[in-house]
Amino acid sequence: MTRVSPAIKNLILAALPRGEYERLSSEMEFVTLPLGARLYRSGGVIGHVYFPSDALVSVVTRMRDGANVEAGLIGRDGMVGVPVLLGDGIEFEEAVVQIGGGATRMRYDAFKEELKNDGSPLLTQLLLYSRDIMKQVAQTAACNRRHKAEKRLARWLLMCRDRTESDDLPLTQEFISGALGARRAGLSGAAATLREEGFIRYSRGHITMLNRAGLEEFACRCYRRAER
Repeated sequence: MTRVSPAIKNLILAALPRGEYERLSSEMEFVTLPLGARLYRSGGVIGHVYFPSDALVSVVTRMRDGANVEAGLIGRDGMVGVPVLLGDGIEFEEAVVQIGGGATRMRYDAFKEELKNDGSPLLTQLLLYSRDIMKQVAQTAACNRRHKAEKRLARWLLMCRDRTESDDLPLTQEFISGALGARRAGLSGAAATLREEGFIRYSRGHITMLNRAGLEEFACRCYRRAER
């Protein structure tokens, strides 16, 4: 069975048979997601689902004091809008673009109609993905509770690298501290540790990965468990 061209960067869409992708493409459009854009707000109605290509999106929980803590990370591996797959058109978390880039989006109504087709290859891929994202959320919760900031930062940077396929990550310290649920002072110390070990180079708003193998060895075991 012919599959979609590798030029389709999103892995869910790339896994579809070519004919199936072409059938769905009339309901899809390519969009550019700017840095910091909020695709969903907690309690808001979902208008579209998104399949990132080179954009990176954080699913975050807003705390009572206004801080954001990341619960999930979505890139080319997945879809933003999993609640729709589970039958809910209301988002219970926020989805924030942390690395700007492209994505393919599909209207809520068209997506819901597609889910009615029990034999849909798209539905099959999304059910597999929903299992993976739930594992990621559970592993992140455990990691944030048990592991030191430098280990968590190493894991998180590797996850970003996997989903963007780039060693250059335009990430601000403010956003990273929110994603990891860490104080900025603690995050600065963690970043300094990774820099001193030669794993990364860090300048204002930009991180370059210099030694992926070393960073993977240094990271907590949560990375290997979740990414396996």
